[in-house]
Amino acid sequence: MVETKESASREVHALPVRALVDSSSSHLDAVVTPKLGRRRQIGHFVVHYFEMCLPMCIGFALGDLVYFWVARQFGYSHPFRQLPELSVLVVTFNMTAPMVVWMLFRGMRHRPTTEMAAAMPILALVLLVLGWLAILPKADLALWEHGLMMPVMLVPMLFRIDVYTGRAGHTMQTVLRRPALGS
Repeated sequence: MVETKESASREVHALPVRALVDSSSSHLDAVVTPKLGRRRQIGHFVVHYFEMCLPMCIGFALGDLVYFWVARQFGYSHPFRQLPELSVLVVTFNMTAPMVVWMLFRGMRHRPTTEMAAAMPILALVLLVLGWLAILPKADLALWEHGLMMPVMLVPMLFRIDVYTGRAGHTMQTVLRRPALGS
């Protein structure tokens, strides 16, 4: 089916539109926010979750390889056991940085990206405190972090459920650029 410019325009105008006005720009951003059914919202949430998990997994897999290699150069054969605090910091960086880059690349706003990224160092700090208090063995802290990092991501996602289910119409959805009124 060939879609004309007019029919596409009618379809867009039929959808709820939220205008984003940026005072530093001469354009008006309109974010198309279609009504989504519950199944579609759940699917949107799950896709967001795995879109953030994938760069984290790649980051820790490649980052840990580099970390183990560098540690070996300095005489540490088991850095997670021998350097538990440094290992937690390295794992936090290796998992957080790629996720943040991916979120920004996909057009996620800065605030939800920052909130998601903040969950990772908070987890690291909690694990370090538990290790220092001997509640968890220090040698296992980096492994705990690997295992808990992705479930912990659900916390900021649930606080911003509208963003991650597609109901809020964040910029990872279709953005229409139009000249601002009066320009």
